[in-house]
Amino acid sequence: MAKGRKTTFEERMEIVRYCLDNGQNYQRTAEIFAVSYQQVYGWTKKYDVAGVHGLEDRRGRTKQEEELTNEEKLERRIQ
Repeated sequence: MAKGRKTTFEERMEIVRYCLDNGQNYQRTAEIFAVSYQQVYGWTKKYDVAGVHGLEDRRGRTKQEEELTNEEKLERRIQ
């Protein structure tokens, strides 16, 4: 089993394209690109649902004011 590693957006796109072009062979794709099976599977499914935007790394992203619920807006004001 390959260890997870940091990947760029471009690498994730290349991995997903390779996987889709080769019959969604997740195991082979994971071996070739030295990432885990779970990563390949997850990125492919995210790509199927949300397209290219599904592969963006959104961890640590702060929501814009328009995206906040009323409760979240109040919490920001209190802070």
